[in-house]
Amino acid sequence: MAGRIENAQVGVFLGYAGRHGRALIDRALHVPDTWAKDEARRREARIPADVQLVTKTKQGLLMLERARAAGVPFARVAGDSVYGADSALRRWAERHRRGYVLAVTSGQRLGMRPVTTWIEDLPTDVWHRLSAGDGAKGPRMYGWAHLPYNGGADGFACALLVRRSIADPEEATFYLTHAPQGTALAELVRIAGTRWDVEPRGSPDIESLFEQAKGEVGLDHYEVRSWVGGHRHVTLSMFALAYLAVVRHHAEQSAEKGAVGGCGPGKPRPGPAAAHGPRSQAAHRSAGAQPAAPAQPRPAMVNVATAAPAARQTRALAQANARTPHETRL
Repeated sequence: MAGRIENAQVGVFLGYAGRHGRALIDRALHVPDTWAKDEARRREARIPADVQLVTKTKQGLLMLERARAAGVPFARVAGDSVYGADSALRRWAERHRRGYVLAVTSGQRLGMRPVTTWIEDLPTDVWHRLSAGDGAKGPRMYGWAHLPYNGGADGFACALLVRRSIADPEEATFYLTHAPQGTALAELVRIAGTRWDVEPRGSPDIESLFEQAKGEVGLDHYEVRSWVGGHRHVTLSMFALAYLAVVRHHAEQSAEKGAVGGCGPGKPRPGPAAAHGPRSQAAHRSAGAQPAAPAQPRPAMVNVATAAPAARQTRALAQANARTPHETRL
């Protein structure tokens, strides 16, 4: 059917990763060129007239700016090669003094030559074996090289970060980095690994957030026929996902403090209430008193937040992370 927006994969998402949890905090449905110029499809999907063709990198940059303007605390940006190749996004991060670890393809040129030529004939002591974070099968070990180059904001340093497979040294992945001077290689490697690692405990990595969103909050359980409907469904799914991240964080805190219910070696199973104990209605009946009627729920109004979407969906999680550096990922 003309005008159908089939699934959430036609959009761009901004993910938030902090010490206490991760969530998707912003989204933008992507209008491809074939749709932007098809008036019949636009009318059927009710795409607003002022929505024109915008590249995914431009959408990603707009979401980063919304997050910054909304006061979302983040120190670094990470993304795949689609965004790493965008010099405007890198200049934005440098201008606002944000670090980045952005993947680029092997065809990326740096200093007027492809990045692949930067690792030719490197001495062995340049490579360091480090873990990019824990995956499903444990630590993911690679060889890493850090090759600085000029540029960046005052007090920051730029570098080419290279990840090389231990089993196949010819298999390499490249990143452009921008970080405060003195940032350790291990820290850059950790940021590069936020796409896959499973820390903090119990929190899915950024890539797995999409699978979690589909399985737990129905991100892809729809066939939307309108522009507004697509945004509503995706936004509500993201809100539910962020809520689960906050609940998970508080559950972990309670578990660490031993405040979670249940029984175990240090927590005997509670016995039944005494026949005339304070938790039993039998005592009231024996005295001829009527059991107390259950309290009626009081009606309540939900105040609609007026903050920007990025702030509205992450405020609770961001407050928990306020004292630590965070990453946003495209």
